[in-house]
Amino acid sequence: MQLDTRAQTLLKALVERYIADGLPVGSRALSKISGLDLSPATIRNIMADLEELGYVSSPHTSAGRIPTPRGYRIFVDTLLTVRHLDEHMVESRMRLQTPQPQKTIANAAQMLSSLSQFAGVVLSPRRESVFQQIEFLRLSEKRILLVIVAPGGDVQNRLLLTEADYTPAQLVQSANYINQNYGGLSFDAVRVRLQGELRQLRDDMGSLMQAAVEAGSEAMADHSDDMVISGERNLLSVSDLSSNMHSLRQMFDMFEQKTGLMQLLDVSSKATGVQIFIGGESNLVPMDEMSVVTAPYEVNGKIVGTLGVIGPTRMAYERVIPIVDITAKLLSSALSHH
Repeated sequence: MQLDTRAQTLLKALVERYIADGLPVGSRALSKISGLDLSPATIRNIMADLEELGYVSSPHTSAGRIPTPRGYRIFVDTLLTVRHLDEHMVESRMRLQTPQPQKTIANAAQMLSSLSQFAGVVLSPRRESVFQQIEFLRLSEKRILLVIVAPGGDVQNRLLLTEADYTPAQLVQSANYINQNYGGLSFDAVRVRLQGELRQLRDDMGSLMQAAVEAGSEAMADHSDDMVISGERNLLSVSDLSSNMHSLRQMFDMFEQKTGLMQLLDVSSKATGVQIFIGGESNLVPMDEMSVVTAPYEVNGKIVGTLGVIGPTRMAYERVIPIVDITAKLLSSALSHH
C-alpha cells in the first residue's frame, strides 16, 4: 500500500527522532517536530494505521512508538534526504593511496570507521595466485623467510624450516632460478614443472624449491585476510548493540567467524551502488539491532570487492550512506592504474 504524504512525513519525523535519541516517540512530540498542522487525534489515527501496516510498533511500557525493520526499510528507500559530503574534504583528510594494495584497503577500512564512528569493513579482491618473484632470507640455521611478491606489489612472507642449512649464495641462486624460469606463473603450475626438472637440480636445492612452492601455494590460498575490519571497538559504545551479554556475544561471534559478513559483502558486490541491509529484515544480518551499509568498488572499471559500515539499525543513514559511497569511489581510484 502506498503511504500518503501525511503518513510519510510523520513516519520520516518519527524515524529521524528515534535515530537521534533512541526513545519511543509520542503523538504530541510528533505534532511538534513534523511541522504538520494536525490534531493529536488525527496523528494518533495515522500512527495506528502505520502500526497496522507494520512500519512502527509500540513497546508495551510506553505511549510512544518506534520504527520496525520494515519502517526503516521504507525510510531508507524513499524518505531519506542524503547529506552531501565533500569528496575533496574527505580525500584531503584521508590519504588512501599507498604502493601496497593491501595497505590501501586497510586504510579504506580505517577511513570508514573513523568517519562513521562505527565499524568499517572491506572485502578485498581475491588474490591473484601468480607471483612475480620470490626471495629467500636466511634468518638462522635451517630457518628461512620466503618473501613472495605478487604482480600488483602485494608482499607475503612465510617461514620455511629446512632439513639442510643453506648459504646466502645458494639462496640467491635458488630464488634466481625460480624467478627466471617461473616468474608470472602460479605456484601450482610451478609444482608441475619442477617435478620434471628436479632431476637436473642438486638434491638439496630441489628440496628447498619444493618447500618454497608448497609454502607459496598455501600463502596464495589463504583467504583469512580477505576481509579487513576496523573499529569494532566503536560498536561497544553503541548501547543498542552492547547493552546485554546476548547481543555482545552475537556481535563477537560475527567478527570471529566472519563467514556471515563475507556472504553479505559477496551478495552486495553483485549490485551497483549503495545497498542497505537492515537487521530483522535481511537474514544476512546476524542481529536485529544491526544494519550494514555497503557499496562495491572497482579496479580499472571491474568490480572486485565491497566495502561498508557496520553499525546499529538506529544510525544516521543520511550521514553514513555518503561516507560509504565516497570511500568506494576513492578506493576504486586509488587501486586503479591511471
